[in-house]
Amino acid sequence: MTMEIRRLLSDSLDIAREKHPQKIAAQVGRENYSYEQLYQQSQAIAAYLLSRGLQRGDRVAIFMENSWALLPNLYAVLYAGGVFLVINHLTKSNKLEYILSDSDAKFLLTESSVAKQFLPAVTNLKALREVIYAGNELNKAENCKKPLVQLIKVLDGALHKTQVVKSPVINKDIAALIYTSGSTGDPKGVIMTHANMVFTTDSLIEYLRLDANEKIICFLPLAFDYGLYQILMSVRLGACLIVSKSFAFPSLVFEEIQTNAASVFPGVPTVFSTLIGLHQKSPLCFPSIKRVTNTAAALPPEYVPLLKQIFPNALIYKMYGLTECKRVSFLKPEEAELYPNSVGKAIPGTEVFLLDEKLQPVPPNTLGTLYVRGAHVMQGYWNKPEETKKMLIDNIFPNEQILCAQDQFVIDEKGYLYFHGRVDDIIKSRGEKVSPVEVENVLYRMPGIREAAVIGVPDLLEGETIKAFVAIDTSTGIDSKKIRQHCMANLEGFMVPRDIVILESLPKTDSNKISKKELR
Repeated sequence: MTMEIRRLLSDSLDIAREKHPQKIAAQVGRENYSYEQLYQQSQAIAAYLLSRGLQRGDRVAIFMENSWALLPNLYAVLYAGGVFLVINHLTKSNKLEYILSDSDAKFLLTESSVAKQFLPAVTNLKALREVIYAGNELNKAENCKKPLVQLIKVLDGALHKTQVVKSPVINKDIAALIYTSGSTGDPKGVIMTHANMVFTTDSLIEYLRLDANEKIICFLPLAFDYGLYQILMSVRLGACLIVSKSFAFPSLVFEEIQTNAASVFPGVPTVFSTLIGLHQKSPLCFPSIKRVTNTAAALPPEYVPLLKQIFPNALIYKMYGLTECKRVSFLKPEEAELYPNSVGKAIPGTEVFLLDEKLQPVPPNTLGTLYVRGAHVMQGYWNKPEETKKMLIDNIFPNEQILCAQDQFVIDEKGYLYFHGRVDDIIKSRGEKVSPVEVENVLYRMPGIREAAVIGVPDLLEGETIKAFVAIDTSTGIDSKKIRQHCMANLEGFMVPRDIVILESLPKTDSNKISKKELR
């Protein structure tokens, strides 16, 4: 696919608007918004931010649910030369205050529906200058020490202006801080440049074989990097993004898919688990979907044939990545049956290595820690030099830092990668290293298990014992005894969980991953 040269993320919107200004950029409910509208609103907000003192490189936080307003807010920050950070709208006040303080955000772009969360959070922030919000007008008596400006007034006030805002930055400048979900501690701001994000966006588009005719349904949180890149890919292509609030009410998402003839369905294993459960009760079929993508956690191989029933015309793409470089590997859909447990090979233009604790290469089919090299690797963590040193290693290649993924993998002779878990998640039991993913995949093979997570529990005799948490379909009648029997029939003895805990559902992070931190 031939694409125009693009150096900054905002260049995508310039190109899309120039080529087809009246084409639908986003569908939100029953409302359609064109690329011309996206451009004009982005320009208006950018001009306002500059008039209020935004400087090149200043951070601007976006705190809102999946909505149309999020898109022009995001591109406005880019046009103005700022750095955006999108925060999940479910974030509580104390965590929101932490992120706003850590990033030194100068402006907060938000909405009235989350006022109860942001009003207490902004009170004591010295760097924050102003709050611009979409939605209903807030009462002036609200206890807020920061100026509150309604977004509609910003847009109305800009209608008579003809100023064109062009970003003053270059591609080496920071485009975004992407805050991690906090599954391994306090949220950390991953520093991504325009060059990082342009490279990744184009790589995803090439791998997924997308074009300008796509209609991408996105119910994933747009604060989650997987959701964010649906915006970036859609605008890059000049395609259409179908913005859905969430997957909390699947029937609403199904209606949006069918009404709008969505062609791309990005999901995560917890979503696919729900889909399969609903499908088994009452068959689902979405023939318009041509691409199904998965990330956030390993897709159990047993899901693939069931997903092919739900999406009969779709190619199913398995990917692996982490916030610190977005995407590491792709598995081609046509290879899914040949390598059912693999997450594929390194994406084009990058390299991966498996090294031991002494930073020496490990032989094929041997467990090692994954290291990643490429144009997609982050610049570091915002305000966290010590954490950055743990992740960016500078003594392997001269004058270059490569990323330590902190994940354990095996790589075969052909270069296919097999994920075995976080470095900290690998269980050492009876002198053996146990991959929690391997045990989880066996659990997922048992009919009736919807979610599974395996952790190690310290033990004086064995080092660690294995504990499994599962969420089940109660109509199947399975219990912990039957689950253990299933494990004994499919796993070596040292890999069989000693304890099995059945829960209604497993706890999730903001990005909808199963949170092992909460299970420990």
